[in-house]
This record gives sequence, structure tokens and C-alpha cells, in this order.
Amino acid sequence: MRTRLLAAAALAAALLTTGCTGAAADEPSRGTAAAGAGGGVSGPLCAELPTGDAPGNPNALASQPLGEALKWITVLTTFEGALRASDLLPELAGKPAITVLAPTDDAFGTKFSQDNLDQLMIKDKETLRTLLRAHIIDGSLSLADLRDADTLRTLDGTAVTIKPSDAMASIGEAVTVCADYRMANGRIHVINHVLGNLPTTAGQGDSGH
Repeated sequence: MRTRLLAAAALAAALLTTGCTGAAADEPSRGTAAAGAGGGVSGPLCAELPTGDAPGNPNALASQPLGEALKWITVLTTFEGALRASDLLPELAGKPAITVLAPTDDAFGTKFSQDNLDQLMIKDKETLRTLLRAHIIDGSLSLADLRDADTLRTLDGTAVTIKPSDAMASIGEAVTVCADYRMANGRIHVINHVLGNLPTTAGQGDSGH
């Protein structure tokens, strides 16, 4: 009798443990990415982006070239379009390692008027290339690397000040909002401000398109 009771108790404990483990495995992964465990990314914006097994999740992008990876980070459509318009993608793909500081669509919207942005992408591509180079650093730098750096030089030759900002990193006027996307030849950090020296034109004289 004692042996049967002990066996029953052990079985009940095993079932309880299995049930708890299964519940944890079924929890959504959106919050995990925000905390830094979803494919290695971290930051307040990560929960709005693909996670888990969804197309475009951080693990799925780790082997992709920059142009392909950016297509899946849905808050970077303007930055991705600007890179394509500038013809910089082949040059960047040929580098052994880079760090991309990619402003969100909202960041572009608060920096440039639509007319100004159209001008850059269609007619003033040399200025556009200079702007984009202000968001690229040679070498693959993690969020931890950024937080440890005092200054870094971007491809346009500008030295930007970098320092910790809570769990993130501030880069000039910008702050990382979803950091540590891996790609084929480096890292992508989503930031909330456009870098570089161009004037702010948002709200000035848009033609209404």
C-alpha cells in the first residue's frame, strides 16, 4: 500500500510539472522580444514587430542581406526605400561588417516634409547618400558595444556621441527602440530620430500628396 501511494504521489507531481511547463511554452512571445529574449532583440518597439515563428522574426533575418532584412522590419519602410533609391545597397552588402542605425518611419515623418523627402529620393541622390551614410558604422556592434562606446564615426565622417539610456543607447539625438537585429554582415538597430545635419522641414509646404 505504501509503495502504491508513493507512486501515485510521484505521478501527480510529474503531471503538475508538465502542465506548468506547457502553459509557459504557450504564452505569447511579443512581450519576450521587448524584454530582450526574442531572437536577441530588445527595446520598447520590439513588441510591435514580428516575433516567435512569424515571418520576419529576428531569427529568420539573421542570414539575410540588409535589403531583404529591412523589408520585414515593418517600421522601416522609408529607410528601406531611401537605401534602394540611393543605390547604396550593393556597396553596403560588399562590406565585411556594418552596423545600421535605422530611423523609423515616424522619425522620417517628424524630420522631413513629403516634398523634401521626394526631392531627396528622386533628384538629390548625393545628399540622400550622405544622409544615409550618417546612419552606418563600420563593424558589427551590439547594443552592449554601443553602450560601452563614447563616440563612433559614421560612414559620412561624422563622430556621434553615444551613451547608455536606461537599458538602451542614445546616439546623438536618437535612442535605440529595438536593438540587435542580426543580418548577414552585421546588425540593425532601430532608432527614433534621423541623424545627420540636414534641416528639419516637416510641415513646411507639402504639396498635399
